[in-house]
Parts: sequence; C-alpha cells; structure tokens
Amino acid sequence: MISVCLATYNGSKYIIEQIKSILSQLSPNDELIISDDRSTDNTIDLIKEINDSRIKLFVNSGVSGVSHNFENALKRALGDYIFLSDQDDIWEKNKISATLPLLINNVCILHNARIIDNHGKFTNKTLFSVYKTRTGFFNNLIRNTFVGCCMAFRRDMLQYILPIPNNVTMHDMWIALICHLNGNVILVDSELLQYRRHDNNASTTGNKSKFSKSYQLQYRLQILYSLIKRHYIKN
Repeated sequence: MISVCLATYNGSKYIIEQIKSILSQLSPNDELIISDDRSTDNTIDLIKEINDSRIKLFVNSGVSGVSHNFENALKRALGDYIFLSDQDDIWEKNKISATLPLLINNVCILHNARIIDNHGKFTNKTLFSVYKTRTGFFNNLIRNTFVGCCMAFRRDMLQYILPIPNNVTMHDMWIALICHLNGNVILVDSELLQYRRHDNNASTTGNKSKFSKSYQLQYRLQILYSLIKRHYIKN
C-alpha cells in the first residue's frame, strides 16, 4: 500500500492538476493524505469536489508551518511506502512505477525533477543540477540537497521521523538525515516530477540562504543534537 502525503495552504491555483497527476498512478487500495494548514482560499472546497475515496483530507489543528503540516499527514499514513508531495507540482506518469521497486532494498530514494515556472514552462534546469544533489549524512547536514517532493521512503522510517522536533523548519532535511542514519539512501537521476519554482517557494531553489552563517551553524547543531537523541533513544 502506498501513502502519498500532501501538504496544502492556499493552493487553489494548482491543486487540482497536482491531485489528478497523483491519483492516476494510485491503485484503489492506496491513499492520498492531504493536510491543509487552515487555508483561507477555496483549496479545501476544490479538494472535496474531486470526491475520490482514496483522498483523506485533514485540517492541521496543531502548530502551523510546512514541517508540522507534513507531520500531520505523516502521522495518519497507513501505507508501507510513503511519498511526499507539494501542492503545486505535477507528477510524471511513471513516477511511482520507476521508484517503488527501489524501496525494497533502500530505505529512501530521491529522484530528479524538471523545473518549470509559474506558467508551467520548462526552464531547461533540473533540481539535481541546481542543488548539486548528493547523498551522505554529513554532506546534507552541512548543506541540504534533498527536496521533499522528490522523496519516498519506507514506513519503518516513521518511527524515527515522528514526531518532528519543534526546532525543525525543514522537514525534508530532517527526513533525509534520519534515513541516512538508518539505512541505504539512493539518488534516481530520472526527471519524474515537474517542479514549479516560484519567487516565494518554501525551498527557494538555487538561492543563497537569507540567514546568517552563525544562524545556519546554530540551526545545524540543534538538528544534530535532536538527531543524536532520536537515534540513540530508538536504538
């Protein structure tokens, strides 16, 4: 069984196209779990209009923000394999078929994606080329190159991932590091997603961080401390 965990917030402009691209690849027994962070537009109404039994819609009543919105979806997932999804991208038709077999021998995969603009026009760039994506725990602790919407992992990782600490603002970085500590993580250099790049993306592709180096260092030390606590408590 597959669980796709999708986080939404005021995503009415693109959400229907994204959901359709996901549902077309799911079997009747799979599920699309959507956690909405109390949208003020008609995102929730649009989702309900799709009227598909595989969609399970929840409103995030806890701490707001991207990481905790995803956490609200993850804690409700029942599937053996978990795929993460943003609200404004488009899945390629072979995304699941190309990645699911790889999760048998690997705890987590990250695939490549083509970058599109607000209007769906291809930019001739890929996430791997922009991020200079690489595996490795310390590589991604120093500079995270994992983007959640291109990630899938096995259910047994949830026991280490959840709950996401309050000091974690980047759920994809947290999940990637957890998976690196607990199994084999691989890259799939196939462009299985159309990644929509906005000026205000939650993860601003290719832009330098707006935070100071001292803040970034402090944040990574906090993440490392949380990871060590989680890893040794669970093991």
